[in-house]
Amino acid sequence: MAIREAYNKEIGTSELVNVEEIAGQGIKANIDNKLITIGNDRMLHSEDIKHGDNHCEVAGTVVHVAVDKNYAGYIKISDEIKEDSIEAVKQLKELGIDNVIMLTGDNKFSAEHIAQKVGITSSHSELLPEDKVKILEGIIGKSSKGKKVAFVGDGINDAPVIMRADVGIAMGGLGSDAAVEAADIVLMEDHPSKVAEAIKIARKTRTIVWQNILFALAVKGFFIALGSVGIATMWEAVFGDMGVALIAIANATRVLRS
Repeated sequence: MAIREAYNKEIGTSELVNVEEIAGQGIKANIDNKLITIGNDRMLHSEDIKHGDNHCEVAGTVVHVAVDKNYAGYIKISDEIKEDSIEAVKQLKELGIDNVIMLTGDNKFSAEHIAQKVGITSSHSELLPEDKVKILEGIIGKSSKGKKVAFVGDGINDAPVIMRADVGIAMGGLGSDAAVEAADIVLMEDHPSKVAEAIKIARKTRTIVWQNILFALAVKGFFIALGSVGIATMWEAVFGDMGVALIAIANATRVLRS
């Protein structure tokens, strides 16, 4: 869509035949008896299409085009960094999440440019979906016992790694259906800072759950002890049941103010 909008002219109606998609590389098709090859640098090397490598070292996604195995040129596509991406990384670090890593299918130069701009210290680039899963599994294996690894993504290529993560988070607004279905958490707004907000809510919820459990056990244990020596009356029993439930519910409503 981005290329079509940038072209801003009427698109020809030539028939596409023999369309072949190569996962993680690009696409081939015949148009007007010409073989058109469109894809990344890996695609050109696999098809043995000679091209200069200097233009591959740019910040952005490079889409190469070849006609009948002859290199025709390339199109550079750059993703816009979301406005609150820098703030999102900052908030995660304030929550004690220092190990923020970027996994992307973009080229090395684009990945390093974005990582540096938003404050991410580690990035892995030019990854296929299975590469992302492999790296994530390595991160999980190196994580301290009891620590969980979360992955945030929105594309169809992110679905496998979202499913593999301890906690998979999908950006719902622009996210693909596959990513949304694979996720444990879906953010309905496409703002990266919502990830930190979700973590804050989750932590507060867990704290309240433990407060309610410990409070209920303590009160019931206290009244059981009183009842065993014949001190507790029916009213203490009512409070130990309904009173504790009402107090626990009231305490739980605090999460709504998060």
